[in-house]
Amino acid sequence: MKATAAILVETGKPLVIEEIEIPALRFGQVLVKVVCSGICGAQINEIDAVKGPDKFLPHLLGHEATGEVLECGEGVTTVKPGDRVVMHWRKVAGLQAPTPKYSSRIGTVNAGWVTTFNTHAVISENRLTSIPKDFDSECGALMGCAVTTAFGVLNNDAGLRAGESVAVFGTGGVGLSVVQAAAMMAAHPIIAVDLRAEKLELARQLGATHCIDAGKQDVAAEVRKIVGSSGVDVAVENTGNRQVIETAYELTAAQGRTILVGVPRKGEKAALDTLPLHFQKVLTGSEGGGSRPEVDIPRYVRLIQAGKLDLKRLVTDRLPFAKINDALDGMRAGQVAGRCMLQFMAGR
Repeated sequence: MKATAAILVETGKPLVIEEIEIPALRFGQVLVKVVCSGICGAQINEIDAVKGPDKFLPHLLGHEATGEVLECGEGVTTVKPGDRVVMHWRKVAGLQAPTPKYSSRIGTVNAGWVTTFNTHAVISENRLTSIPKDFDSECGALMGCAVTTAFGVLNNDAGLRAGESVAVFGTGGVGLSVVQAAAMMAAHPIIAVDLRAEKLELARQLGATHCIDAGKQDVAAEVRKIVGSSGVDVAVENTGNRQVIETAYELTAAQGRTILVGVPRKGEKAALDTLPLHFQKVLTGSEGGGSRPEVDIPRYVRLIQAGKLDLKRLVTDRLPFAKINDALDGMRAGQVAGRCMLQFMAGR
C-alpha cells in the first residue's frame, strides 16, 4: 500500500512531497488514515533543527491529528479497525511499538511513534485515543497537542486557582488555548502578550481581559499597570525567546509560577535571578502540560458536546495537505492567527 507524505529531507528547507510504501504492521502498531492534522510550532522547530543537528533525516513530522483506524498489528487491544482516534505525542495505555521505516523513491524514510504529515501512518498503539465516530475532526486534532497541553499547563504545572492572575506570552495555537483554559478556570485578569494584532484580537475573543502589543507597548510597564508591582500569579511563556523568558520570569510574583512551554534554540541561555526560587517562586519547563490523553481527551469531548468548550474558533486557517509548505510559510510569517489545519479528506 502506498501513501503520500511530506518529508523533511534537509534542515531548513521545504518539505518534499513523495509517495511512501506502508510497511507490514509489527507488534503494537496501528495503521491510521489521517483525516486532518494541526501544525504545531514544534514542527517548525524540527524543520529548523532548533534543538541541534537532526540525526534522523529524512523523516516524517506531525503530532496532532484525527484519524481512522484501518488495521491493527498483533497485540493491539485499545483500538480497533473503524475507530476514530486522536493521534498525539503523549503516551497513553497500550503498547509502545517499534518506530516504522517507510521505503520511497528517495530511500528509507524514518518516523517516530506518531506522525501526521502523511495520508496514512503507522502509529504506536500508545499514541492513540478513541473518540466518538461523529466527533468533529478538527476539534479532535486540536486535542492531540494544543488543547491538552494548555489545560495541562494550568492544571498540572501551574496549579491555577480561581481568581489568580495569568499572563500568556505568545498567543499561537497553544497560547490561545491557555487563554481559553484560564477563562474557563475563572482566572482574573488574563493578560495576552503578542506582536500580532490579529492574534491579540482572537485572544480577546477567547477570554483575555487585557491585550498587550509587545511591538508597540512596554510589556513590563503595562502588566504592572494591570496587576500592580507585585506581578502575576502565573506567567506562561510560549515563544522560547530568551528575552521573553526573562520578562515573563521578572513579571511573576514572588510566590508565583513561571511555566516555560516554548523551547529556546540550542545554546541560547536566559539570564535570571535565581534567589527568588529559594523563597517559593517557581520556574519550570513544561512537557506537554503533563497531560494524560486517555484521561483528559474524554473529559474535553464531554465539555465540547455539552457546549462548554468551543475549539472551532482556534482554527483560523485551513489548507489541503498538498499545500503544507504554504501553511508552514504562513506560520513563519506570522500570518496564521490561531491554528492551521491540514485537510486530508474532503468533507470531513
